[in-house]
Amino acid sequence: MTQTELTQTERFAARARAGPPSAEPALEPTLRRMRTVRSAWPAGDGVAVFHRVFLAVLESAGTAVTPPGPLGIRLTERYLSAVETAAGGGRAPACWRPLFHCRRHPDVRPRQFALAGIHALTAHDLAPAVVDTCRTAGCEPPALEGEFDRVGDLLTLLEEHIREEVAPGPELLRVTDPLTHLLGSWNLERAREAAWSSARVLWALRDVPPLAEEFRARMDEAAGLAARCMLTPWRPETYRTELQRLSAQQRTGLR
Repeated sequence: MTQTELTQTERFAARARAGPPSAEPALEPTLRRMRTVRSAWPAGDGVAVFHRVFLAVLESAGTAVTPPGPLGIRLTERYLSAVETAAGGGRAPACWRPLFHCRRHPDVRPRQFALAGIHALTAHDLAPAVVDTCRTAGCEPPALEGEFDRVGDLLTLLEEHIREEVAPGPELLRVTDPLTHLLGSWNLERAREAAWSSARVLWALRDVPPLAEEFRARMDEAAGLAARCMLTPWRPETYRTELQRLSAQQRTGLR
């Protein structure tokens, strides 16, 4: 990590921790921030696709799932901090960068953007959010297991909304299409289990800040790599035309 990157990481961390600590932060101020951000983006923006579904799920909490508590709100605020960092020209965490970089790519589908967003929340942001909540509440991670399960229910609802509402075109539903295989390989349950393990490791390393930051940074980079794969541009007609061409060449070569 270069000195410039380290400074940007420190700046982002300070931004995510901004504001007075609270054992029971209210959801409504976070929702207001989400609505303000939404109003600034066109509907076709890739980040807006994820943001719209995420906000809808948060607003519906209390009916389908229990409203998010301190951990869920801290997780949402980490996402908002990444959005504000990118909007200000700063360097957002690696897990979010692919989403910001590809947000206007014409060959990246809405479902890809939405799944990349929930991946970033789970693969990186959730573990540091657990640690931040433990520090504020003065407790150990096991005391947050119930809260962690509530966040898991929220993420599950978010994934369901993504799969039901951010639907691909009919051509993308074929099991032989590479994009269908790529997106189907991601599993929320496994990602949640990994996030809980990572949170426990980060907590165990809290008294060794350089090692804790190194572990978090590597986790962030790995999440960013997976996000780049999830956002692979995909144009079905081009793929099929090329496949037909190669198939024709192969048949010709066998004659």
